[in-house]
Amino acid sequence: MSTLTVSVVTPEGPILEDSFDMVVCKAETGEIGILPKHIPLVAPLQISIARLKKAGDTRQVAISGGFMEVQPDKVTILAQSAETADHIDILRAKEAKERAEKRLQDKSDTIDRYRAELALKRAINRLEIANS
Repeated sequence: MSTLTVSVVTPEGPILEDSFDMVVCKAETGEIGILPKHIPLVAPLQISIARLKKAGDTRQVAISGGFMEVQPDKVTILAQSAETADHIDILRAKEAKERAEKRLQDKSDTIDRYRAELALKRAINRLEIANS
């Protein structure tokens, strides 16, 4: 069976590069699964979990937005930030979640609600992978 070369890259550098049987990401238009020989495409990604499947195992990567470029034999995820479970600081992620929740509870006009919502989504996403 053929595989896909998958690269996850952030502005700080590469996070992961390996071969996988399937990639599942949450694009802006919904969840998309990529198998070898998929038609080329570029899709914006939501804050979500990228699931990389190989031989019955699934590897998860927390993605904080970005883009996915698909070629028939290669998938490149260009993310604003990305972390595998073993690189997530759980205490830091919990603190970020609590800060974002406090900001969202604040009713003053000085709070940027959109940024607080994004921070909450990122923290929940990181905690979900770390606890799986």
